[in-house]
Amino acid sequence: MLNSSENSKRIVKNTVVLYFRMLFMMGISFYTSRIVLNALGVEDFGIYNVVGGIVAMFSVLSGSLSAAISRFITYELGKDNLLNLKKIFSSAVTIQLGIGLFILILAETIGVWFLNREMNIPTDRMLAANWVFQLSIITFIINLESVPYNAVIIAHEKMSAFAYISIFEALGKLVIAFLIVVSPIDNLIFYAALMCVVALIIRIIYGYYCQYCFEECRYSFIFDKTYLKQMFKFAGWNFIGASSAVLRDQGGNIIINIFCGPAVNAARGIAFQVNNAVQGFVTNFMIALNPQITKSYASGNQKYMMSLIYQGGRFSYYMLLLFSLPILVNTHYVLALWLKIVPDHTVLFVRLILIFALSESISNPLVTAMLATGRIKNYQIVVGGLQMMNLPISYLLLRIGCIPESVIWVAIGISQCCLVGRLYMLRGMIRLSVRSFLKHVYVNVLIVTLVAVILPVLVSINLTDTFLNFAILCLLSVLCTMFSVFYVGCKRQERKLVVDKMKEFRYKFIKK
Repeated sequence: MLNSSENSKRIVKNTVVLYFRMLFMMGISFYTSRIVLNALGVEDFGIYNVVGGIVAMFSVLSGSLSAAISRFITYELGKDNLLNLKKIFSSAVTIQLGIGLFILILAETIGVWFLNREMNIPTDRMLAANWVFQLSIITFIINLESVPYNAVIIAHEKMSAFAYISIFEALGKLVIAFLIVVSPIDNLIFYAALMCVVALIIRIIYGYYCQYCFEECRYSFIFDKTYLKQMFKFAGWNFIGASSAVLRDQGGNIIINIFCGPAVNAARGIAFQVNNAVQGFVTNFMIALNPQITKSYASGNQKYMMSLIYQGGRFSYYMLLLFSLPILVNTHYVLALWLKIVPDHTVLFVRLILIFALSESISNPLVTAMLATGRIKNYQIVVGGLQMMNLPISYLLLRIGCIPESVIWVAIGISQCCLVGRLYMLRGMIRLSVRSFLKHVYVNVLIVTLVAVILPVLVSINLTDTFLNFAILCLLSVLCTMFSVFYVGCKRQERKLVVDKMKEFRYKFIKK
């Protein structure tokens, strides 16, 4: 195990690589979304989102196993045991093949019935919706088989390869967006078919890279009862958490369709694309950080793991706030500038989903630490049980006539309850100090947020929607956030480290 200083440098290096990936992908994603929305129209865009959501519901079966695969591969890498790594990888591929077949059967029976009997889709678009459903199943299963390969790349912390392949995937989706306008068939069906082709190409690239670079990625059929039992036991309890997250996101999307129609699904879909682009910066940071949390637990380095949890919680939130605040104070103008068509409800959906993402970001390292222990039964019963309440509460609110955005309000409230549950459970699992976490992370980010938002919000009230005012508000939001993070959020040694790095960079620049 490398020392903490070398590990920290690796985290920074990998985060920088993933940030370049994210900036490139975010630009492509925003541009692609605009082209696709205009080419498909609001209704078809909403249909694609909700039909894909039905297929994603079946990820409740695969999501728990995917988390198990990632955890076991990273854990054994931390133990530096190549023989066990080979067994775990081959067992993981075998499991995913079996799960893929099972999901295919469920989707072709229950899924087809639900799509044609329960969904709120115009009659003249049902044929296209069924085509999208079938193609989405194929795409989903292809992505499912990529999970063990992705887990190996991240566990080895080869983020440059992960970044390059992701960029290639984003470029493929950009090409698809341009091809929609010359589609020889129905635009919606054509779009779903090309997305399936891109998924297949990416799966082949991942497989080739892993087999070439990592010795453990040589698949052979293995039915090792010991590893299968461990993985399924882990996955069985993790099923609660995985299913609760899927039911919250995709289940919420489906009940919005039932009560409000595909146009509102389009608004929610756009809001989640904004969220995914902004939250990608935090995701990249956590992708670089997560292996170190798991490996430090596997090697018994408790002190270093705790420092990663605290710093991960704070800096995940800081990064998300930095990119969210300019959008939160400029939501109307950003959407109008980005899209030619802005569906109703989109503005409030965007704002609420970003607030939900901020709420969840604090918990990211806590979840990773929980998975690293492998002892997740009680945790999942408590926290997963709380998350399960999202769907029934949202359903009741929509049924009595509440606005569609109430689904996100519910998610924000339950997110805070889940944070309390995580802290309570991890106190016993890894001896986490709840008081220390609340003081150094939770209260810290609340104060940072309060200081950062006051001036941008006050200024935004008195400004009209023009590009100059938009630029002013963006700059003001970024400066206020950076000021608040640096002087309020960071500790003295962290500020000193930043200043020293800036001086070092300036010296190198002047010397050149």
